[in-house]
Amino acid sequence: MQELKRPVLTGDLMRDVTAYLGETFKDTARHSIEVAACARELAARFKEDPAAAEAAGLLHDISVVIPNKEKLMRAEEWGIDICKEEELLPMISHQKLSRYMAAEFFGVKDENVLSAIECHTTLKNHANKMDQVVFVADKIKWDQAGEPPYLDSLQESLEESLEAASLTYINYLMVHDIIVVHPWLKAAQEWLEYSR
Repeated sequence: MQELKRPVLTGDLMRDVTAYLGETFKDTARHSIEVAACARELAARFKEDPAAAEAAGLLHDISVVIPNKEKLMRAEEWGIDICKEEELLPMISHQKLSRYMAAEFFGVKDENVLSAIECHTTLKNHANKMDQVVFVADKIKWDQAGEPPYLDSLQESLEESLEAASLTYINYLMVHDIIVVHPWLKAAQEWLEYSR
């Protein structure tokens, strides 16, 4: 397993993330900048901290630098609990790895930022508003080509609430090409349905 390089921190997080990801991961950098901008807007709209949402958006996929075949080894090295679904599909452990890297490599201390990074793919039970802001922003500014097939219904649900938008995406995902159902995703779905 290769040694991970440490970022050079300048105080400009967007510049630091972009430089850290480099040319190899420029598509992830572009996606992260788009998610950060969307998260900032959603945070302002839903009375959350825009700067914190932007930071979480910029850092949410920082662990892309770790190859999928090494993700579980890194998790073990860093003392991160991994569930059986993440063992089956190591890529989905990236949200936990990104949280660790945001704290340890980029010096993030804000628990709201770290929590939002940690559950940006699956959400989680009793997710707070910042968790949902980053989760929804990541789905609006997805990392695939074209427009997300669920975008219209997600944005319509967003007119109601962040919770409605989060549930709309989860319900879509549960019936479209899901490989494994992460326990956090299922718990988030049940919680969101119960709290409606």
